[in-house]
Amino acid sequence: MFDYPALAAVAAIIREGSFERAAAALGVTPSAVSQRVRALEERLGAILIARGHPCTPTPIGAQLCAHAERVALLESELAGRLPELAGTPGAAATTIRIAVNGDSLTSWFPPAAAAFAEETGALLDIVLDDEKLTAERLRSGDVFAAITVDASPVQGCRTLTLGSLRYVAAASPAFVRGHFAAGVTAETLAHAPVLRFDRNDILQTQWVRESLGIDLAAPVHWIPSTQGFLDMAVAGLGWGLHPLIIAKPHLDAGRLVELVPGMRTDMPLYWQYSRLGAKLLERLSAAVSRAARGVLVPAGQHAVRSG
Repeated sequence: MFDYPALAAVAAIIREGSFERAAAALGVTPSAVSQRVRALEERLGAILIARGHPCTPTPIGAQLCAHAERVALLESELAGRLPELAGTPGAAATTIRIAVNGDSLTSWFPPAAAAFAEETGALLDIVLDDEKLTAERLRSGDVFAAITVDASPVQGCRTLTLGSLRYVAAASPAFVRGHFAAGVTAETLAHAPVLRFDRNDILQTQWVRESLGIDLAAPVHWIPSTQGFLDMAVAGLGWGLHPLIIAKPHLDAGRLVELVPGMRTDMPLYWQYSRLGAKLLERLSAAVSRAARGVLVPAGQHAVRSG
């Protein structure tokens, strides 16, 4: 039989990052939290938490945290059907852990999150990760739902097609004058600094290959922030692929210009979420779907390409 107070302590430590903050969240003393965790570790014969700043779970600890969060989600659904449970003193709002890619988080996803929170009173624990890696978090049980670029269903999950996020290759007018006065060619691209989000970001490489049929080999500035990525392009640091949603005001104002006008590329996005049965996940999925329909390019439509 699981010791659920101990599991709740482990989950709270990982969520809050420390024993002290976990104790405050649970309404107990740090000593009580430590005793619960120590007793569970002794019972299992395994370390569950790597102490640090912040504390992180061991592989076994991560599995137990995922189980504790699933139990909490199922209990919240049960409380919805049994109002007398919903009024239990000290009951905390349900938190749903999801994985979202940076470009979605900075562009179209916030209205979905806000609408869901307003409708349900639930809380979100958003994990930021590359869209090519979010599905793995879902497979491991680290999150209940994720925005992915892979339509292949994760076992035990439902998949919704959201549409495509359209990207535009752009830079500041001064940068274009300084680096592409002779046009966007293999030679000019080889010398013009390019912006990349992180080591998983291959959008710029794909765009060059699709647009010009060449491989990109250029100096790189690493900018691990979607908004910072855009701001650096406006400032003239380099060129890169930006979500059209957030780049358009800068394009309209002349602060950015397209490297090859009309040559855009689309990234299909999918929402995958656990079949756990919790109505909160269904309501979150509905909010995400509504927000996506209002902004993303519908499935089946393709980016406008010149030439």
